[in-house]
Amino acid sequence: MGSSSTTSLRFKPIPTSFSSFSSLLSKPHSLFSFNSIPIFKPISLSSFPKTPSFLNSSFSDNPITAATSSLSSPSNLKSRLRNGDTLYGLFLLSFSPTLAEIAGLAGYDYVVIDMEHGYGGISDALPCLHALAATNTAAILRVPETSATWAKKALDLGPQGIMFPMIDSAKLAKNAVSYCKFPPAGARGSAHTVVRASGYGIDEGYLGNYMEELLIMCQVESEEGVKNAGKIAAVDGVDCVQMGPLDLSASMGHLWDPWNKKVREMMYEAEKKVLDSKDEDGVGAYLCGFAMPHDGPQYLRSRGYHMVAGAVDVGLFRSAVVEDVSKFKSSLVGDDGSDSEEGEGKDGDEKYWSE
Repeated sequence: MGSSSTTSLRFKPIPTSFSSFSSLLSKPHSLFSFNSIPIFKPISLSSFPKTPSFLNSSFSDNPITAATSSLSSPSNLKSRLRNGDTLYGLFLLSFSPTLAEIAGLAGYDYVVIDMEHGYGGISDALPCLHALAATNTAAILRVPETSATWAKKALDLGPQGIMFPMIDSAKLAKNAVSYCKFPPAGARGSAHTVVRASGYGIDEGYLGNYMEELLIMCQVESEEGVKNAGKIAAVDGVDCVQMGPLDLSASMGHLWDPWNKKVREMMYEAEKKVLDSKDEDGVGAYLCGFAMPHDGPQYLRSRGYHMVAGAVDVGLFRSAVVEDVSKFKSSLVGDDGSDSEEGEGKDGDEKYWSE
C-alpha cells in the first residue's frame, strides 16, 4: 500500500481548545448518547421497549417474557413430583450438547449433567444447559463434592435441580441445603443480579421464588448413609434422596455384585426409611434411583420411586456401537464376497444401510 493510501486512513485531529476538552471530561455523559446501566442493579423489564400489540397477538415467544416465564414454569420438576408424576431421566457424562439436545427431543423428563464422574466442569456444562433449554427439558447438575464453592457455581447456571453426592448424615444434608440458600437463611454466595439463574438480572422475581422451584437431591450411597437415611430425608429443604447402588455395593465389599442379597437388603432398608420419614400429610423427600439390568424402572416404581434414571449417554452409545460392529462382523460369516444386488439385500436391513 502506498504512502498516500496510508495517510488517507489516518484520523484527522479535531480542533478543540484545552478548556472545551476539560469541560467534556467533567461531564462524561456529554461524550455519549446513552446512559450506562449499573452492573449490580437488576434490570427492570420496564426499561425494555414495549412490544407492539400486533406482535404480541401473533407470537408467543417474545424473548423477554419467554426468558422470565420459563423460570417460573408450572411444569418444573418440583411441581410435577407434587402432582404425583413419575419422572424418567438420563445421565449425561459426555458433556455433548448434541447428545443433550437429542435426549431432550427424545422426551426424557430430566437430564443429569454429571460433573462428578463426567470429565466436564462448569464451562462444559453450560452448552448442555443451553441445549436442554432449547428442548424445554429440565436440567439437573450433579456436583463433584458437597461444598459451598461447587454449589454456588452450579446454582448460578440456573439448573432446575442440584444433586449432592456421598451424603452420609443429617449434618451433611443440612450443609448441602444451606449451600443452596442465600444469607441469612444459608451460605450461598450472591451474584444474583448478573448470573444465568436469574436471567442475568432480568427476572426480578428470582429472589422470591428460587427455593420454591429448586430441587435439592442428596445421594445415599454408603452403609453409613443407609443408617441415617431417614434423618437425611427429614432434613428441611431436602426434596429427594437419590440412592447410589454401585457405591453402596462397593462400600459393602461387593463392587462386582450390586445385586448381592446383602446389598439388596440394605437398599430396601434405606428405601423404607425414606418413605417412612414423610409426615402425617405425606409430605417429605421423594425416592430417586438408577435403573440397573437387575433392577428395572418398573420394579423401582413399584417400591415407591418417583424419579428413575434409565441410562447413561455413553452407556447407550457404547451398547449401540458394540451391537453395530457385532452385527457387521456377523454378516461377514459365510459371505462369499459377492457384490451382486441380490447379495446386498439379504439381511433385509435396507434402512440401516441407507443411514
